[in-house]
Amino acid sequence: MMNNERIIPEPTNEDLNSTSSLEKNCSCGSCGACGSCSVCDSCGSCNSCKSKPTSTEMIKVVGVRFKPAGKIYFFDPDKKWIKKGDSVIVETIRGIEFGEVVSGPKFINDDEIVTPLRKVLRIATNEDKLKNEENRVKEKEAFETCLKKIEEHNLSMKLVDIEYTFDNNKVIFYFTSEGRVDFRELVKDLASVFRTRIELRQIGVRDEAKMLGGLGPCGRPMCCSSHLGEFYPVSIKMAKEQKLSLNPSKISGICSRLMCCLNYEHKVYEENMKELPEVGDKVGEKGTKRKGIVIDINPLFKTARVRFQKEDGTEEMDELEGSKLFVIEAAVKNLQAEEVDLAMLKELED
Repeated sequence: MMNNERIIPEPTNEDLNSTSSLEKNCSCGSCGACGSCSVCDSCGSCNSCKSKPTSTEMIKVVGVRFKPAGKIYFFDPDKKWIKKGDSVIVETIRGIEFGEVVSGPKFINDDEIVTPLRKVLRIATNEDKLKNEENRVKEKEAFETCLKKIEEHNLSMKLVDIEYTFDNNKVIFYFTSEGRVDFRELVKDLASVFRTRIELRQIGVRDEAKMLGGLGPCGRPMCCSSHLGEFYPVSIKMAKEQKLSLNPSKISGICSRLMCCLNYEHKVYEENMKELPEVGDKVGEKGTKRKGIVIDINPLFKTARVRFQKEDGTEEMDELEGSKLFVIEAAVKNLQAEEVDLAMLKELED
């Protein structure tokens, strides 16, 4: 079996002392012995190397992903010439895995790493890529077999996906169920068929949507299956602060949970709302004698709609920037009614 590993040679003293010798092998226009042109890890004599962090707290890693839009895991490149887009073989807690490098070599703080940092075993060979494709075919066959076994055991569970580890040391079956499922007999049955370690993993509706994919309410491919590496907390409060309708059909995705995109602009709304009065507040306009009640706010544009009382007893509506208003008297909130409304929508957050 041919090995596509490219080991980066260490520069000799003669190379380091000879600028012309280094320049001959340089593909970045520097010295030829810097990490950017992948000739070596360090020479200490070029701007690229001098800009590298010297602190022992910085570690060189590559980011590897095992599934499209999956979580990115860090591995030690181990002086191999690895670049973004390469397929690599790595060792994980699940066994030997086939992954794709989605972020090239870079230095990060050691507190961002889950220890122990494992090394990249090798850059994937053609044989490795062929075996990975064969595993994908096996997964489809195993899916059909598992469906039949679930029906035979009359279990209340929905099979979502199947995954073979690269070395075929384990087969993982992902499923959803409304409650707990006693699948011990199913595991024994599957083990006798596949002759390897079997793991059945129950997942939630968000993970199911990520694995299956589809189109979101906006008509575009779902965020979770197209580019989100992992899920982030989403709450009803986010929808409320963004002045969205709290109708579940308007703010939930196909997984029947709150849409992940509610989190994208949340920080902007949160910061802008600090500069605005709240609905119901009695406010005054700076530089004038006008006073009124806040009817509505627009956090995105940092404006508030105020109902002013004129001297002749009539009213007028005006939309002003939050910076032009000051609060005279804060509104009294009906916290009990608000808690009841939010409690009815809490299940969308799970």
